[in-house]
Amino acid sequence: MKAKEAVLDAILTQGMLPLFFYPDADVSLEIIRTLYKAGVRVLEFTNRGDEALDTFATLSKAVKQEMPDMHLGIGTVKTEADAEAFVAAGADFIVSPIIDAGVAKVAAKNSMLWIPGCMTPTEIHQAQQLDAALIKLFPANILGQAFVSSIRDLFRGQLFIPTGGVEIEADNISGWFRAGVCAVGMGSKLISKEVLDERLYDKLYANTIKALELIQMSR
Repeated sequence: MKAKEAVLDAILTQGMLPLFFYPDADVSLEIIRTLYKAGVRVLEFTNRGDEALDTFATLSKAVKQEMPDMHLGIGTVKTEADAEAFVAAGADFIVSPIIDAGVAKVAAKNSMLWIPGCMTPTEIHQAQQLDAALIKLFPANILGQAFVSSIRDLFRGQLFIPTGGVEIEADNISGWFRAGVCAVGMGSKLISKEVLDERLYDKLYANTIKALELIQMSR
């Protein structure tokens, strides 16, 4: 488990949070190794299948041995019980698509970064009351960049990261940062089903390098 401040700083420095789920631990570890080789030091494995907990536990052990400076978090956590299970499996931080007080409690108890998903100003306020240092705007493709521009002055100092629909394109990425986000979430646009199923690690490496370069140019 990594300290809350260290994980948050890693996300802010990287400017991107890659995220994916794949049931096969061997393939998933190769994905993480490829991301690491490209310069990624913080990423999210999502809780999207029956195999997620066992796969995550295997990945967490391997990452801690091979890549001790990598921050590996768990996403799509919606219940307190799941939060407890993944913390026990070695999660460094927790990401949720929703606001759940039980998940927030687990994160606080373990001094971990918790990133809840919000879609409205009311939800953002509720997340702040539960000490969310970083808030995920989800789904970002529905909310859009104009939403960030419109609400950022209402929540001065709050850090936002959009997830869903962020493209590996200069105009798209720069637009999000101009709107006021501190980082972008990159899921299937970076780690696609094709990359996972066909083991296209070279393609993933090249796209990750490109995404990180575009982010640095956009800030």
